[in-house]
Amino acid sequence: MDIIQLGTQLLSDKLGLSASPETINQAMSSLLGDGQGNVDLQGLATKMASNADLGAIVNSWLGDGGNSPISADALLGLLGENQVADFAGKLGTDTSSAATGLAEVLPQLMDKASSGGSLLEAAGGLGGVMGAAKSLFS
Repeated sequence: MDIIQLGTQLLSDKLGLSASPETINQAMSSLLGDGQGNVDLQGLATKMASNADLGAIVNSWLGDGGNSPISADALLGLLGENQVADFAGKLGTDTSSAATGLAEVLPQLMDKASSGGSLLEAAGGLGGVMGAAKSLFS
């Protein structure tokens, strides 16, 4: 099962969605990727790493061991309330429920995507993620 399918299943189960898997997939792609069915978890990790409060959280998701939680409010701030509201509207749910569902699902997705280091390797290791984040402020 690929990451987008896993995310679709987890979100559908968590939120009790009646939307089709294709609709959920497209909504996730619009919120977290290119809108063409791809989710950019590496970009999300880099964005989180650039935020002092979220850097430790994303490190836990990418590393071995337990995943630190993220609040729905932190996700709204990170992704943008309007973008999460659009995402929620596509799924037939409210913004708060969507943010709460994403807060529970994203750590699992990031953890699975980085299992065996594949996401970290693609970003040049944890140092690469942190370096990319620092370059945003140079």
